[in-house]
Amino acid sequence: MPRFEGDLRPHPVGRYAIVASRWNPRITDALVDGAKKALLDNGVEETRIDVVRVPGAWEIPLAAAAIARHRRGEPGGTVALVALGCVVRGDTRHYEQVADGCAEALMQVQQAYQLPVANGVLAVETYADAEARAGGAMGNKGEEAALAALEMSDLLQHWPTSTA
Repeated sequence: MPRFEGDLRPHPVGRYAIVASRWNPRITDALVDGAKKALLDNGVEETRIDVVRVPGAWEIPLAAAAIARHRRGEPGGTVALVALGCVVRGDTRHYEQVADGCAEALMQVQQAYQLPVANGVLAVETYADAEARAGGAMGNKGEEAALAALEMSDLLQHWPTSTA
């Protein structure tokens, strides 16, 4: 039985986009740093990493769709996106609307453009939970999302030749 999976190998000329919220900057800056480090540590040149900042998590999918639409398929175009943000539960339903809406929209971007979109948008109960996932006791979810994007871009790059 054939087995297919990607490697942590950068695309030879493709770009990687990190789309990150500015909301909760202490958390999101740590997530961006983790994502950039993961890409650099796995051979992606810094000049092929684009960091796009948006106001909040709600705006991440729109920026991701714009990048996917304008860069996909171009030589040296974007081969994967990493979405990073932090939504902390508050006293209203706004938390659920933003977190769920962002996740659903990111999945739609991924499907519509057949481009890996790694969801590293934290949806947490407390700010302490976010700190634990942005370089604390639970690791750095920005790093994990970047590794997933790297692996998926490699899988998709080799898929046509892998199944022949």
